[in-house]
Amino acid sequence: MQIITARFLQVAFGSIAMIVGIETFKPAIATAPTQPNLYPAVLNGKPVHVLYMTRSGDQVLVRCYPGQQPKLVVASKSGGTKEGTLVCGS
Repeated sequence: MQIITARFLQVAFGSIAMIVGIETFKPAIATAPTQPNLYPAVLNGKPVHVLYMTRSGDQVLVRCYPGQQPKLVVASKSGGTKEGTLVCGS
């Protein structure tokens, strides 16, 4: 009887440890409600992808190679809207 009880406790504690361990492997929570969509377009005759930012609080993280910095060029469009191109350069 003691062997059965001891084995039961080992299985029970092992199961609890496994469940707690699985909880640490939950996927990371995204910072946006949905993933961004990139839309194909043409800029100066070259194919590019456009990321539309539609809310005033939208932010984009840009990482450039060492020695380069992000550069933003803004242009006014019809209807009072603006658009910009973001590139990495030195």
